[in-house]
Amino acid sequence: MNRRLYLAAYDIADTGRLRASLVKVKAYATGGQKSAYECWLSEREKSALLQAMSVLIDHREDAFALVGLDPRGSGHALGTATVPVDPDLFFIN
Repeated sequence: MNRRLYLAAYDIADTGRLRASLVKVKAYATGGQKSAYECWLSEREKSALLQAMSVLIDHREDAFALVGLDPRGSGHALGTATVPVDPDLFFIN
């Protein structure tokens, strides 16, 4: 399956929606921290994540961004962040 590297980031005003968004994004994440996560996604997974987040967030108060990254670039992790990996197998909750 062909996957592309994305950065999923969110800013959620409500605690309940924040928890739900964290669970949903981390189900696809291979690295990251706080409210920004690296995700290797197929087109189908990308669509599913965007649809799920569209339902979860309040479009008047919250923000969600899914930005495509160039996987040829080298990653630099600072602090406790981890560099994203592209494993042979993904398990999505």
